[in-house]
Amino acid sequence: MNKIENSLESLIDAFILRLPSLLLAIVTLLVGIWLIKVLMRFLHKRFTKGKIDISLAEFLTSIFRVILYILLFLSVASTLGIETTSFVTMLGAAGLAVGLALQGSLSNFAGGVLILLFKPFRVGHFISTSNDVSGTVLKIDILYTTLKAGNGTTIYAPNGPLANAVINNVSDNSTRQAEYKIGISYNANIDTARKIILSVLESDESILKDPKPAVLVDSLGDNAVVLVIRGWVDNKNFWPTYHANYQKIKEALDANGINMPFPQREIHVISTPPNNE
Repeated sequence: MNKIENSLESLIDAFILRLPSLLLAIVTLLVGIWLIKVLMRFLHKRFTKGKIDISLAEFLTSIFRVILYILLFLSVASTLGIETTSFVTMLGAAGLAVGLALQGSLSNFAGGVLILLFKPFRVGHFISTSNDVSGTVLKIDILYTTLKAGNGTTIYAPNGPLANAVINNVSDNSTRQAEYKIGISYNANIDTARKIILSVLESDESILKDPKPAVLVDSLGDNAVVLVIRGWVDNKNFWPTYHANYQKIKEALDANGINMPFPQREIHVISTPPNNE
């Protein structure tokens, strides 16, 4: 009986000794949970005002929430006198192992975060990159960007290489310059050819009047005088206008007797005297 009483007294004494730290741990836990909820609401509002992509906002909020709860758990455990060094070491080792195993995925994740934050392109934009990826953007996820190529196939581009590539965003501006290069004969009058081509462009309502279209001499080629023709077009009308005017320019030059010469070569035949021997 005395042993039981002594054990109970020991437990009560230990509880009394631990009571302040236990109460402090409970207060820390409750206050910490409340602060985390307040911070999550604040982050959600900031992400919404900053117009950050919703998938990225939700993912970052989840990451922050997990990190804050881990820190809260460690703080409460430390308040109770529990040794947390080994637990922190275990978390660090686990994080290192996961990081080494998922190097490629982490690179794609970091690239996805950068793309969603800085928005070099958006869904619906047509892009081409220095690593030979081109197409219309269908979806931007954390790890991959989905594009539709010009031939109708679907491309899944990893965000890591995509974020580090040089990106040509064709759809980022409302207008785009259509450029043609056409060769005319050396016998043709350049000013006449220029007027004919300009009349074709000026009669096309899809070609913008400001900036004005231009026809310039680009180079003196082996077989032709190469003219560079430039006109600005609304992005949505670019390809139909581009292809239609190539045909119109060719027909207008033919109708006015201005030739677009074929490649030519001059061959000099050198005769040698017969061998008397």
